Amino acid sequence: MVEQERTRFSDAELDEFRGLIQDKINKAIEQLELIKSSYKNDSNNGTDDTSPTFKAFDEGSEVMSKEANSQLAIRQEKFIRDLKNAMVRIENKTYGICRVTGKLINKDRLRLVPHATLSIEAKNLQK
Repeated sequence: MVEQERTRFSDAELDEFRGLIQDKINKAIEQLELIKSSYKNDSNNGTDDTSPTFKAFDEGSEVMSKEANSQLAIRQEKFIRDLKNAMVRIENKTYGICRVTGKLINKDRLRLVPHATLSIEAKNLQK
């Protein structure tokens, strides 16, 4: 008898991924808070009495750092959104199904990239 190809993960497998994703969401939110607090920090670190040359350099560096942190925050917010979307797919029991091929995405891939919506096969077709 030929084994039927599975069309979705079992409830137990979905629970495993739910735990993994929730952990990643919690860590990502913590990291986002750190990033946000670093670019909202207005402390001047006591550089008021240094020469104007250094102050100008410091201010330029500070602006660049805030911009970089802002970009990091945007990426982190997208990552959190993608993880939350994965949680919705778990609730709908559609998690882990490739949106191109309709086949199950490899579990090892999902453990590494739990918000993946494409199998390796579909990802390679995009290139």
